[in-house]
Amino acid sequence: MDFETISADAFGASLRGLGVNILLSNVPRCVEFLTQVFEMKGHQASADFAIMAYQSQVFQLHSDATYSAHPLLPLLPENPPRGLGVELRLYDSDPDTAAARAEALGAMILEAPSDKPHGLRECAILGPDGYLWVSSRPL
Repeated sequence: MDFETISADAFGASLRGLGVNILLSNVPRCVEFLTQVFEMKGHQASADFAIMAYQSQVFQLHSDATYSAHPLLPLLPENPPRGLGVELRLYDSDPDTAAARAEALGAMILEAPSDKPHGLRECAILGPDGYLWVSSRPL
């Protein structure tokens, strides 16, 4: 599937399984963060929307404006963090590299890279809108 040229209706009809949409105050800022820190690929990125690809998985970024008639919009806080209680885990992502890249962008590292008893090396990074991204790889 060509994520750069697929139409919105064809993309929507192709989605299966579990979908993730992340609602943001600034889509381009998040695309830059995810591409620079985690080497994701952003497709059809605009002020309002992006398809993000991480390995074989895709998810969507949406601006607040795209949710103008959505019942969730009035419940969103005006200031981050927005994603409290949600961990977005990126397996097979080197936590040391991700932490260094995130620090270079001024992102907040909530937990520095460390070895965990469950067999992973992880770090926890707070993204621009307050979503928690956990980079990890097997020990």
